[in-house]
Amino acid sequence: MTKTSTPQKIIRLVGVPMDLGAGRRGVDMGPSAIRIAGVSQGLRQLGYRVEDDGDVGVPAPETRDPGAANARYLEPIYHVCNRLRLRVRRSLETGEVPVVLGGDHSIAIGTVSGVAEHFRNQDQRIGLVWVDAHGDMNTPESSPTGNIHGMPLATLLGMGHPRLVEMGGFWPKVERRNVCLIGIRDIDEVEREIVKSSGIHAYTMRDVDERGIRAILQEAIGYATDGTAGFHVSFDLDGMDPRDVPGTGTPVKGGISWREANLLMEMVSDSGRMTSLEVTELNPILDVKNQSGEVAVDVILSAFGKRIL
Repeated sequence: MTKTSTPQKIIRLVGVPMDLGAGRRGVDMGPSAIRIAGVSQGLRQLGYRVEDDGDVGVPAPETRDPGAANARYLEPIYHVCNRLRLRVRRSLETGEVPVVLGGDHSIAIGTVSGVAEHFRNQDQRIGLVWVDAHGDMNTPESSPTGNIHGMPLATLLGMGHPRLVEMGGFWPKVERRNVCLIGIRDIDEVEREIVKSSGIHAYTMRDVDERGIRAILQEAIGYATDGTAGFHVSFDLDGMDPRDVPGTGTPVKGGISWREANLLMEMVSDSGRMTSLEVTELNPILDVKNQSGEVAVDVILSAFGKRIL
């Protein structure tokens, strides 16, 4: 690891130990696994000040009524995400870079709402780079499971349950032309049409195979920075190949490799336009000796300037 010439910028870690949005338990332990794998120490070695904000409080699923079958645990997910929104917004207001550790991917509703709100208050908008095996663009009407971790991107684009869509009092949180979805390879039938007609820039694993991650990231960063203050990166670990990341609850074969993920994040770092970052869907129950936690840390460090030379 090489230490960069980065000024003493503050990175604010926020854990969100939530598995209310997922179909299986375990991702609530993800933030701890990433911390144990050394995320704070690694970032400090790169020259950053790191402040760990601890975890947003999350109720256990057993203590809450799941509610409607097509949007399970909607109310507790709303409250967790709303608290996260405020933390992320405050972090940006003080000049910090928020890094959110998940938790299932429904937390992105809170993270991106906070980032978007901060820049909206400055009459600016943000872009979004979303790395995932899945589209995350279901709505309560289209979802085959009712699990909200399959809905966050649709929600941020203004589609879905009004309770979540309208968080912070404005919607959509991002303009579709500034959104890039990378690495998809497992899309529900109805969701496929939602993605295709949405107006976002979607890159499948076939695109990655044919064009390479470098060409795709160059293009995606161009879209995400077109008229924006910068872009948020929402990185679902199931976007990577399960051989590299066994500890995720919804693994899909044939994903982004460890090296491709590092290149992706190195290019994000090179752009100098990343406003904020979150890493989601790490499930230590399914992991092997915290291998996936270590990969998550490696991905985070690459986004903040870790280099081979």
